[in-house]
Amino acid sequence: MEGAQRDIASILHVDMDSFFVSVELLDRPELHGLPVAAAHDTPRSVVSSASYEARRFGVSSAMPVVRAKQLCPQLILVPPSFEKYRRASKTVMAIFEEFTPLVEPLSIDEAFLDVAGAVRLFGPPAEIARQLRERVRERTGLPASVGLAGTKFVAKLASQRAKPDGVLEVPPQRTLDFLQPLPVEAMWGVGRATAQSLKARAIHTVAQLAREPLPSLERIVGAASARRLHELANGRDARPVQTSRAEKSIGHEETFAHDVADAAVLQRELLRLSTRTGERLRAAGIEARTISIKVRWSSFETVTRSRTLPEATNATHRIYRTAAELLEALGVRGRSVRLIGVRAEQLLEEGSDPAALWSEDDGWRAVDQAVDEVRGRFGAGGVTSASLLEERGEVVDPRSLQSPM
Repeated sequence: MEGAQRDIASILHVDMDSFFVSVELLDRPELHGLPVAAAHDTPRSVVSSASYEARRFGVSSAMPVVRAKQLCPQLILVPPSFEKYRRASKTVMAIFEEFTPLVEPLSIDEAFLDVAGAVRLFGPPAEIARQLRERVRERTGLPASVGLAGTKFVAKLASQRAKPDGVLEVPPQRTLDFLQPLPVEAMWGVGRATAQSLKARAIHTVAQLAREPLPSLERIVGAASARRLHELANGRDARPVQTSRAEKSIGHEETFAHDVADAAVLQRELLRLSTRTGERLRAAGIEARTISIKVRWSSFETVTRSRTLPEATNATHRIYRTAAELLEALGVRGRSVRLIGVRAEQLLEEGSDPAALWSEDDGWRAVDQAVDEVRGRFGAGGVTSASLLEERGEVVDPRSLQSPM
């Protein structure tokens, strides 16, 4: 169906409702109907997920816990368990694939499904949505909201308006009727600054955005954004549901519970992040030409530094050594750090870089291979660097400590 005009709303966007909290409530049924948030109870923690009862007080994901408690003093905090969430997610995604092989996960708790080829087996898309939600509820106890449309963009908008625990179908012929009354903030890529720029030109709704001449829109938001917004506002979105997506970069970052100025602690966390990044690169069979670091000071100023390597690599030692040199050049000594991150960029298929044929990383690759094999047999705790065995402080977002889904 790539690029084709659909006659039925055969693209589904399934979004699990308050996923982390919903999973926690399976073990804590006495908390149903109460304002609950998945978050650690520390001064620097943030809310990972909030129940709808908590949202009525203004509590939302990514909100500092301190602020959430101010808005809702009776808020109940449940420490997140991301291993539990990953297990639930795998079960849910497997259920999606029982209806269609065309499943595009967007995150741990949402996915696009193309069910155009499934209607003969399961009935029209609306019936598929009903069966899917029923099956998810029966097997996991978790609620889900579903949006159905002829395009991915509209399906995602529909699922948000179906929450909580509902279904909203937007027939392709009614796409513009659905889109036009919406505020411009509903558009993908329209944040606060872009919305202000559009509203300064009397563009408040999607209908007004759709009618704005493209040259005028380009002067407001730039050529690339203007064309994309103009297409979406007019109901045009030819993107297919993709079952696999090439990653543009791989990395991890952590936010400390307390600002850190200790160079030894920073180097240890840098090694931890480099190790996880290298593992993901090798697991995916890819290498990186560029290594970058991200540092957020206690003042909240954020800086990044990167270096392009002579040859692509996925060796943990090279990733860490490059990141450590970037950190040293940044002049971090004596300064307090709130967040630190490592990222591998310019990704290539493993072994496809001719410059890497005689790489000095060969010895380290043999070490990595041995470590990966041990970890594969005995789990993440099977083997690790001695320096990573030291006790560490709690991070704000525990998701940064978990392996990706």
